[in-house]
Amino acid sequence: MSYAHLPGLPVVDAMTPPVLVLRGPLTGDEVNGPCDALRTLLESGGRRGTTGAVVVCDVGGLGPPGLAAVNLLARLQLTARRCGGRIRLRDPSPALCALLDLVGLRFEMEGQPEQREPPLGVQEAVEPGDPAV
Repeated sequence: MSYAHLPGLPVVDAMTPPVLVLRGPLTGDEVNGPCDALRTLLESGGRRGTTGAVVVCDVGGLGPPGLAAVNLLARLQLTARRCGGRIRLRDPSPALCALLDLVGLRFEMEGQPEQREPPLGVQEAVEPGDPAV
């Protein structure tokens, strides 16, 4: 029996989410392009996670954070949810994280465990005499 070898690593390629690279500086009018690109990536098969397709948004090139960046990320989050997916931020600056926290927007960051996953290497301590659960 023989078969054609497909290019790439099938297991790795199936697990790697698509990436949307965002560049700055931003103005308030530059929202529709990235939202359309995100919608296309989600519809073309972002990596399926526990709650839908995932697209990584590389925000390292946005430049100094401001309200235009907050507006763009909020609209991208809304677009992803409307498409049944979610976004994960890659390489956010500490200033951007602080600004997002200040305005009350929560984003999943790449490299952090998902909400339902315990961090790797953390084990619960069991005290002698604790009742079994």
